[in-house]
Amino acid sequence: MILEALNFVATLAISGRRRAAEINSSVRLWTRARRCARDWEPHEENCKAFLTSRMPAQGRVAVVLGSGLLRDVPIGELARNFDTVRLYDLQHLASVRLWALARGFRNLRFLQRDLSAGLDFLREDTEVDLVISANLLSQLGVAAERMGTDTADILQAHIDGLRAAPGRKLLLTDVAFDLVLKSGAIVERHDLMHGIALPEPAASWPWTVAPIGELDPAYKAVHRVVAIDIPA
Repeated sequence: MILEALNFVATLAISGRRRAAEINSSVRLWTRARRCARDWEPHEENCKAFLTSRMPAQGRVAVVLGSGLLRDVPIGELARNFDTVRLYDLQHLASVRLWALARGFRNLRFLQRDLSAGLDFLREDTEVDLVISANLLSQLGVAAERMGTDTADILQAHIDGLRAAPGRKLLLTDVAFDLVLKSGAIVERHDLMHGIALPEPAASWPWTVAPIGELDPAYKAVHRVVAIDIPA
């Protein structure tokens, strides 16, 4: 609890969006990621492998949408291959910024933005050579549900915004999840895309977001993740 409190206070002090609820949510995610690191590792490695395989060897600006904890993007390769890496999210924890600074990533730009408002800000940016949407799309849907807005419209607007963005566009997202008993039986299945159609994925894999005991002693939550090259 001490580390979580310190991270919260430090982030609140440096954040351009001094919103305690957002910061607290990021701290909780950071804590869960540390606690579930072994279960999340295959997913994170699959994300990095897909992005690395599609990444230009050299570029001007790379954009990461939903950069968050920087666990699911090959940040070292991005920092080496691009002049500037722009990282967009509601909040970037002080611990994440310190981690990046300690590794000498001087060309990272931590930018705070509500991405549910769309991606029009990228459309005319001719310096951008790569755009990555990193496990953000389903979270936009969750936020839209909580606010009572049209979830499918928010999801579709993000896909359309990626299509219209400059450079190469890559999408990582979880599209569905199952609640799975210890026996392996699936007791619930949920569509995180709310029926919208996505381009054909290049790869797909399971992600154990919550192992047995994390949410409930009886089941685990397993999400299905897709990796997609977004056509123009």
